[in-house]
Amino acid sequence: MLKGKKILIGVTGGIAAYKTATLVRLLVKEGAEIKVVMTPLAKEFITPLTLATLSKNPILTDFFDPANGNWYSHVNLGLWADAFVIAPATANTIGKMANGIADNLLLTSYLSAKCPVFVAPAMDLDMLQHPATQKNINTLRAYGNHIIEPASGELASGLDGKGRMEEPEAIVEYLHTFFLTKNNLKGKKILITAGPTYEKIDPVRFIGNFSSGKMGVALALECAARGADVQLIAGPIKIDCACNNITRTNVVSAEEMYQAAVAAYPQCDAAILCAAVADYTPLHSATEKVKREKENLHLELTPTKDIAAALGKIKNENQILIGFALETSNEEKNAIDKLHRKNFDFIVLNSLQDENAGFLHDTNKISIINNKNEIFRFPLKTKSEVAKNIIDELMKYVEWK
Repeated sequence: MLKGKKILIGVTGGIAAYKTATLVRLLVKEGAEIKVVMTPLAKEFITPLTLATLSKNPILTDFFDPANGNWYSHVNLGLWADAFVIAPATANTIGKMANGIADNLLLTSYLSAKCPVFVAPAMDLDMLQHPATQKNINTLRAYGNHIIEPASGELASGLDGKGRMEEPEAIVEYLHTFFLTKNNLKGKKILITAGPTYEKIDPVRFIGNFSSGKMGVALALECAARGADVQLIAGPIKIDCACNNITRTNVVSAEEMYQAAVAAYPQCDAAILCAAVADYTPLHSATEKVKREKENLHLELTPTKDIAAALGKIKNENQILIGFALETSNEEKNAIDKLHRKNFDFIVLNSLQDENAGFLHDTNKISIINNKNEIFRFPLKTKSEVAKNIIDELMKYVEWK
């Protein structure tokens, strides 16, 4: 898959730089041509000699090498590469990339790059979770860069949590997937619903659920990465997923999501209904805050409009419709029943019985059931990886390749 590909590797000053040696070795083994550019501080963590030996090319650290009189052009590097992989990417470098600061050869090469850029963050968990870092990562994502999410585990600080640079083998697999699926959704319009809906009781209270929108956003980003024009209808979620080919419509209630989805679907090639839409809404919403009383408060609830059923009825033979089912018991039986009732092409099932899956988590464990009642079960994965599995399944239903 990577044979003959020209890959520029960027190494920044983090302890995870030791993993870059393995990454370079694996890519060379695949037949890729590798050049490595390092920040000055990266040389404190891994020697240029090590990476030069593995890559079979001189290591680039400065614009000018007085020893041989060579000038290294960041513009030429950016034009040369088929992919630019920055691994590890420290919080400092990510911040500079997001804000256009170009004070070393790696950063000027990044700003000159015409190829896809892959960023593998590596830092302590508190640095990763800081709002400034999250803003910078989201900015890079909005620029069209591919973020290879860090893994969880023991960190150099001794703490345990998310922040470890993804393993080299996983990064190579990420590149495999990219080159295999690059632009295989180009020209297609995909509707995705994400997050919860809030059903208003009064001006300060609502009926809702624990959906974070992470799964829906992961699906939107995966479709966008494959070249699709994504129409994302998002309930009240806090995730920023700005991207050139994602058009986001923000809604609050089930009624608002219904109206937006029904209006958008006829112009789309497929819809993925990932949102956790409320099944009931208060029949009457108070205009002022309901005061506490000694007596019980009774709410009369009425069913919300069924978005899946509505899209299933207007779906034509050239459209694909994908549903989600979150179950707590009789999971597969209930999912299969929903699959056929709603006219889905396939349904994605997850269960609250599975640890670290479902609402709020960064991971998910799913089964995909198609309209032939075939079941494909997957292990626990990050939601980004789950999104890839779901979109891979979508590709089987249409001649988009």
